[in-house]
Amino acid sequence: MQSGSVASRSADSRTGNGSPAVDAVSLAIIEQLQEDGRRPYAAIGKAVGLSEAAVRQRVQKLLDQGVMQIVAVTDPLTVGFRRQAMVGINVEGDLDPVAEALSAMAECEYVVMTAGSFDLMVEIVCEDDDHLLETINKRIRAIPGVRSTESFVYLKLKKQTYMWGTR
Repeated sequence: MQSGSVASRSADSRTGNGSPAVDAVSLAIIEQLQEDGRRPYAAIGKAVGLSEAAVRQRVQKLLDQGVMQIVAVTDPLTVGFRRQAMVGINVEGDLDPVAEALSAMAECEYVVMTAGSFDLMVEIVCEDDDHLLETINKRIRAIPGVRSTESFVYLKLKKQTYMWGTR
């Protein structure tokens, strides 16, 4: 990507929904890090037309704003988590308290409010079937407001990527 007039919006501005706006240069930095989260800032700078220090500052700002995280992504099966499931949840009343309670659970890796058949979708990662049963039956279903759940147990992970950030 070339430098110059790539920055169309300030990284300090906000989108209509209140989240930080991300300019074209920051998107290019994100794309570089999605390809290789350990790519040196100097190499990223060369690709996007910034100095190493400018890339470092932008990355820190993106991290501080919660726009992105830099993490090691694993296949849960290879690190001792033998059971994953997506759980559709229907809620009576306000979704926020239920979503907050789910977000606080270590087993819940992904919590999203949805439109459609379910009010919430939650991805859970567990050590085994007993852990999955305990998580759904004793913890998720015990949250006030949870009306019903439907579980979709993963049989095999075929694809897991995180490359959508710059499309």
